[in-house]
Amino acid sequence: MRELLLESFRAAVAAADPQKIVAAQLPRPPRGRTFVAAAGKAAAAMAAAVDEHWRGELSGIAITRYGHGVPTQRIRVVEAGHPVPDEAGERAAAEILAAVRTLDEDDLLLALLSGGGSSLLSLPAPDIPIADLKRVTSQLLKSGAAIQEMNTVRKHLSAIHGGRLAAASGAPVLALIISDVTGDDPTHIASGPCAPDPTTYADAREILRRYRIDPPASVKARLEKAADETPKPGDPTFAKVENRVIATAHRSLEAAAQVFAHAGIHPVIIGDTVTGEAAEVAKVMAALVREIRVHGQPWAPPVALISGGECTVTITGEGGRGGRCAEFLLSLGIETGGLWAIACDTDGIDGSEDNAGAILTPDSMKRGPDAKTLLAKHDSYGFFHALGDLVVTGPTRTNVNDYRAIVVVR
Repeated sequence: MRELLLESFRAAVAAADPQKIVAAQLPRPPRGRTFVAAAGKAAAAMAAAVDEHWRGELSGIAITRYGHGVPTQRIRVVEAGHPVPDEAGERAAAEILAAVRTLDEDDLLLALLSGGGSSLLSLPAPDIPIADLKRVTSQLLKSGAAIQEMNTVRKHLSAIHGGRLAAASGAPVLALIISDVTGDDPTHIASGPCAPDPTTYADAREILRRYRIDPPASVKARLEKAADETPKPGDPTFAKVENRVIATAHRSLEAAAQVFAHAGIHPVIIGDTVTGEAAEVAKVMAALVREIRVHGQPWAPPVALISGGECTVTITGEGGRGGRCAEFLLSLGIETGGLWAIACDTDGIDGSEDNAGAILTPDSMKRGPDAKTLLAKHDSYGFFHALGDLVVTGPTRTNVNDYRAIVVVR
């Protein structure tokens, strides 16, 4: 069963592998230049696929997370900070924006966007120091805000997000996108550098208020001034822009479902939009497990409950070690007493640790240390590390959000 769970995760990741999906999406080269602007955890792998298959003139920059780079010939790969932006990303994003401003109607801007692009393609507005952007990003990460809410704020502090990259281009724009957000709306993926932005400065202010975030003075002043809004739906800028989502969480869940079906376990896709506090989502899933175990409803076992989406972990104080996937599993184990399950981030990094996630077994609660104490400390990493049940893959160089599978055999 352990190997089956791991095989299902590998299938989910493979369904979003840039080397397998990018080439078929490439257009014909333009009369003029083609510039690649890539950002996200999959940026280097996507750039490498374009580099390999593009037959015309090509140049560009790909910004990815530290440790996620791959060799390329014509596109320069830059590694930068994630989930908190840094100066390396700021410099590379400034180079991208400057290059895009030189393109004309005979050229092509090929944007390659994936999850993580919000922090990696991080060029703050001129009145926002990078130190202040780092601070408010860290505040948002700890607040429990959903990714869409975080990106609403970031778009209004940026010189490049929220459609501003596309607006800077005199050339047609094709954005190929690997989605890591629920709903797969391009405006939320990498903070939508090539997509119209329906949100406003007022929305950004309300999000900070809702999560009781006291931002740096420069951030507060910019949001209050509310000048230079992002381009909105219907803006003529987007007449020359196509945003094309080429990989999604749901397609990866479908690939994983086939693995369970071939093993004789009925797969049920709960959905790719599961959000909320990881520990609380686990309680809901546990209630469903109990219904199946006791009543054989709504599905008779053996059944695999498969889901995607992005949960959150709200940290108060220092917190422990572990990301949302391991925290989900630890809470699930406490609620069910243990069963077979896996939860992993498809980018290979659960939160800020070195693991993709973990595996829960029927006897994890008996073998492991004090689960409730560690959950209260948000130290799910410590729990599964003690058991040897962390899933460590290294960077997968793609990202379609979290993958979870719970197998109920009785």
